[in-house]
Amino acid sequence: MVRVMVVDDHPMWRDGVARDLTEAGYEVVAAVGEGRQAVRVAAAVLPEVVVLDLRLPDLSGPEVAARLAQVDPPPRVLVLSASAEQEDVLEAVKAGACGYLVKSAGREEFLDAVRRTADGDAVFTPGLAGLVLGEYRRLAVALEPTEGPRLTERETEVLRLVAKGLSYKQIAERLVLSHRTVQNHVQNTLGKLHLHNRVELVRYAIERGLDAD
Repeated sequence: MVRVMVVDDHPMWRDGVARDLTEAGYEVVAAVGEGRQAVRVAAAVLPEVVVLDLRLPDLSGPEVAARLAQVDPPPRVLVLSASAEQEDVLEAVKAGACGYLVKSAGREEFLDAVRRTADGDAVFTPGLAGLVLGEYRRLAVALEPTEGPRLTERETEVLRLVAKGLSYKQIAERLVLSHRTVQNHVQNTLGKLHLHNRVELVRYAIERGLDAD
């Protein structure tokens, strides 16, 4: 059972999200309304996924995401916000969020996003993924090519498919591997590259043109 914490300062919305998660079989370990409280509670209950609003009374969502990254082990952060502004999306991702969903998403879309976030996927509301990847491509133009760590042929193959936006399940089907084997390849690659999450891994791959056909 995936352990989830909900962070939102609107009680009715927070309670509704927690209820939907519980009914879908998730274990809601906490539901809080302030950023500092979220960081403190997360360190105690150790959620695997944090559903995080951007607008909180004390800290901003990106500040909370950055602090959650210091929790051991760090949870995966899925932003659930009313804003679809480019600046908000990019700031959240740069702070460590693994995904970004707008609050207009339907219940099933939200629950699927939580499941995929728990699996290690980078999940975005349609249209926002292109925005994030486009920003990474823009930043990559200014970077000089560097000699990277040596990856195995299989790790490179998995990395190429990650960069193209395939989920672990899709990669497993494409390469005729188990879901666990794909996860292991990704974790090994993260370790070799000294990266922290799938979003950073996608950026690394795009910088090196691995998302090209």
